[in-house]
Amino acid sequence: MTPYAISVGRRLCSFGPGSCPALLAILLLSACAGSERSALSPQQTSTSDPAGAVEIDPAMRERIVRAIDRDADEQTLRDTLRQQPDNVDAAIPLARALLGRRSPDDALEVLDALLLVVPGDLRALNAKGVVLDHEGRHREAQALYRQALETAPANAMLRNNLKLSLALESKTESGNTDPRPLTDGRQALARSR
Repeated sequence: MTPYAISVGRRLCSFGPGSCPALLAILLLSACAGSERSALSPQQTSTSDPAGAVEIDPAMRERIVRAIDRDADEQTLRDTLRQQPDNVDAAIPLARALLGRRSPDDALEVLDALLLVVPGDLRALNAKGVVLDHEGRHREAQALYRQALETAPANAMLRNNLKLSLALESKTESGNTDPRPLTDGRQALARSR
């Protein structure tokens, strides 16, 4: 025995003979409090547990959380655009989210509405060009990049996206097409930043 255990034993023995039941009760209660089992009886079940589910898969839980967050973010961005239809900082992330959700038509609709309010905005033109490129509509995208480059010929982002669009178009015309997009929507629209 260690010296500490011996000193604890001596202290316990120093209590009077009537204190043993009290010490025993304390030990039993502390053991119950420290147990990892639920205090609910088998008949009592928590109402927060999914019906019949033993355990929720952590990956599924993460997907559910992301979907809820994504929907909340999209709704916030849509609300912002309703109040401020010219808000480029809300429209582009919303278009990015829609493209990432594989809803390019909805993304184009958001960007078209934005371009009606702010027709010459470089970021909006670029974002729409990226969505069109993602959908394989390279000539339409190139027209938007060129329109934006007339306003800002030194803009490296627009020049790079035009070159990329031309390269994608030449790949498509040469017959070297892959049915999958080169990037997913989130990465593609990230170029529009």
